[in-house]
Amino acid sequence: MNSKKILPIFSYTFHPIFIPVYAALLYFFSNDSYYTNPEKYFALFQIAIITIVLPILFFFILKMAGKVDSIMIGEISQRKIPLFILCFLTIILIRKSITVVRFPELYFFFLGGLISSVLALGLLFLNIKASLHMVAISALTIFIIGLSIHNQSNNVNMVSFFVLANGLVASSRLEMKAHTPKELTIGFLLGIIPQLALLSFWL
Repeated sequence: MNSKKILPIFSYTFHPIFIPVYAALLYFFSNDSYYTNPEKYFALFQIAIITIVLPILFFFILKMAGKVDSIMIGEISQRKIPLFILCFLTIILIRKSITVVRFPELYFFFLGGLISSVLALGLLFLNIKASLHMVAISALTIFIIGLSIHNQSNNVNMVSFFVLANGLVASSRLEMKAHTPKELTIGFLLGIIPQLALLSFWL
């Protein structure tokens, strides 16, 4: 298989709607003694419903209404409503489910994600598109590095994998002609800066 067939796999594997569940799985795995299994499963269920199931349902509604034409949502004009919905759902998640009292580290990850989404939405009104794939994978990478420091664990292999994943996702988006290098860079910065700014609240 050549790169043209392999690279798009990373765009789908690390699609932004899956990143919250990946973060939660890694969080609960690295905090095995902190929570009971029912607490973990219930939290994961809530996250999956709000970040995967509901966005997919909204996508099909928007597609039937002619507001979007692809799950990758490439056009600037088509991104505003989905991003607004994402921000709204994230607010519900951190206010009702993943609260700072119950899951502090995960709460600040989602808060950082909300800030990134709001900034990406604001840039759309300036006709600037950021790669949401890069926002998501870069934010997850900083979160994993933060967890490694917070738990004093040696997760070099995992950190290395996700650093590599950033490059693979970026290459995938370029190969699919979904973004320019500038849009990838903007997405990368939108993903890491809020996460870095919030690290001090939970490390």
